[in-house]
Amino acid sequence: MLSRITSALVAFGPWGVFLLGVIDSIGIPLPATMDVLIIVIAVKASSRVWLAALLGVLGSAIGNVVLFQMARMGVRRFVKLADNPGRFRIWFHRYGLVTVFLPAATPVLPLPLKFFVISAGVLHTSIVRFLAVIVFARACRYFGDAFLGVKLGLDAQGFLERNAWTLVGVAIALAAALVALIRWGEGRRSSVS
Repeated sequence: MLSRITSALVAFGPWGVFLLGVIDSIGIPLPATMDVLIIVIAVKASSRVWLAALLGVLGSAIGNVVLFQMARMGVRRFVKLADNPGRFRIWFHRYGLVTVFLPAATPVLPLPLKFFVISAGVLHTSIVRFLAVIVFARACRYFGDAFLGVKLGLDAQGFLERNAWTLVGVAIALAAALVALIRWGEGRRSSVS
């Protein structure tokens, strides 16, 4: 059944990408990946690929915010985690959005984005900061897919597979830059106080 739903969404082109982004980001796993779909649109209808990438970002942002809000509003299994002032909560408030950024931006990392989205919601992360990270990460990923699809055609997927470790390195470097920025901001706030 999920395969038929995915096939129907693929037939809608860029708007199918939007719906696929919403459904997949809410937590319903669909067999087609957004990356492949955007690359296919780039090959078959390059004039619509930038719209598809934009709609993918918007759909993913909406779906992730819905999942974030559901977790925030009270998934009872996670309430104890949210009430625990332990190390995980402190660490997540400091660096947690970096853990959201990495799997959201990189198509080759097998990291469970949904777990980190739920953690962000349960631990009452700022929705503005969360949304900014999701939009930035997904924009990097989906517009990157569109660019590769336009430039390399169907070999774009192979390019992603062949350069998986390079992409992981770039994502880790971006994450390290984000951590450095967080620490710098905390240092400035503490020196002003």
